Amino acid sequence: MTIKNEMQYDAIMKRIDELLKVVNDDTPQTDKDFIELMLLSDIAEEYEEVHYPISTPSLTEVIKLRMYEMNLTQVKLAEILGVSAPRISDYLSGRSEPTLKVAKAMHHKLNISPSIILQ
Repeated sequence: MTIKNEMQYDAIMKRIDELLKVVNDDTPQTDKDFIELMLLSDIAEEYEEVHYPISTPSLTEVIKLRMYEMNLTQVKLAEILGVSAPRISDYLSGRSEPTLKVAKAMHHKLNISPSIILQ
């Protein structure tokens, strides 16, 4: 079974919400509600992968997120990475890319995945 349109997707998502109220970690895998939830979740996931793909975030987006999470200003981030504040501004605007040394610092000090840094 596949979802053919948004109306079917909405109906399945409503049913999933209903099932989540009755299925929990203690529900046996043989329970009819558990089985229905698993089947509908798989169907919804297939639809979402095609119609709502999640792309890899850009380095700029991840840096901004880390700055927010760590409550960092551009000046403080520059100190952490060992670069100038204007260089941070260049990274955030996309005008410049980090050197290998700075990329390593971003990975180790900000826990940014190398795959995001190198994309």
